[in-house]
Amino acid sequence: MPTDQPSKPTTGFCPIEPTAGSLGTPGLPGTGAGEIILRIPGSIANLGPGFDTLAVAVQLYLTLRVRRGPEEPGLHPSTPTTGVPGTPLNFRFVNQTLDGENYIERAFRFIAEHHNFPIPPLVIQVESDIPMKGGLGSSAAATVAGLRLFEALAGPVDEQELLTTACELEGHPDNIAAALLGGLTVSLDAGGALHVLRSTWPESLAIVVATPEHHLATKASRAVLPVLVSREDAIFNVQRVAFLLEALRSADFTLLRDALEDRLHQPYRTQIVPGLKEALALRHPSLFGVCLSGAGPSICAFAEHDLEQISAMLADIYKEKSIPCRVQILKVHPTNAPASSQSTQKPFAESVHGR
Repeated sequence: MPTDQPSKPTTGFCPIEPTAGSLGTPGLPGTGAGEIILRIPGSIANLGPGFDTLAVAVQLYLTLRVRRGPEEPGLHPSTPTTGVPGTPLNFRFVNQTLDGENYIERAFRFIAEHHNFPIPPLVIQVESDIPMKGGLGSSAAATVAGLRLFEALAGPVDEQELLTTACELEGHPDNIAAALLGGLTVSLDAGGALHVLRSTWPESLAIVVATPEHHLATKASRAVLPVLVSREDAIFNVQRVAFLLEALRSADFTLLRDALEDRLHQPYRTQIVPGLKEALALRHPSLFGVCLSGAGPSICAFAEHDLEQISAMLADIYKEKSIPCRVQILKVHPTNAPASSQSTQKPFAESVHGR
């Protein structure tokens, strides 16, 4: 993997024209010819101090290949989850086993029922690079995939509705916003109204992600957090969120070590996330900072150079603990990019508001 990245760009939250529409390759509009291919990015939430607020989409993908067809041998008819009986949705999970509820189907049926849309029989092949319960937005990607599948069949849906529906299903907006919009996102719940800002991520800033084989459900990770925090800790995080966004906007990455510090969730999660305490203490001349990815157990390190050395440092933490671990150097799925192999970067950011 390359260890050097392009020169630093400037990024910021500036308005651009919205781009709506479904993600992927169109198909199936009428008689069943062709197929729909959807690719939804994974995401890294919180980014240290931005608890339930910040997220960035990354180039790990949940891919759906969808075609019309009756039930076939080897496919598993799903059970209706939102009261749309009699419509076979046949899922094949290629490289993962479904663990719990099918969030793709749940979201698809939910929005279809809301729009009174007749669901055709579909054969849906699911393949994912995003580890389940790994802190990399697997449930958010599945929810967004269901909504994008509806959009591909029924036609474009307003982004505000997609955001609000996805957040209603997922329960928190950070990963949802990144999976829907790409790039770096900032989410705000204003009394039931969801507001999202999106921005480009500095191209030169790479993300090294270590994912140990230690599944951790978000619910379990949230259970260790306190109900109340002190004023000092609240101020500590507010300062660092502001600093972090400015460091990314100005591409002054020397600010990141301090800006990625957190007192709201990471200190409490060190007791249930293996390797987090050691990773937060890592030092290297090229390492700008480390944070937990979402609820964990994945851990992220940020750097421009010496990426292989930093990858090895993270891997060594888990080697010493005898915990299998996968380390990847990830790029960001850019804002406004279609979730396909033809993704292209768009500049700056857009404000999206939903109710």
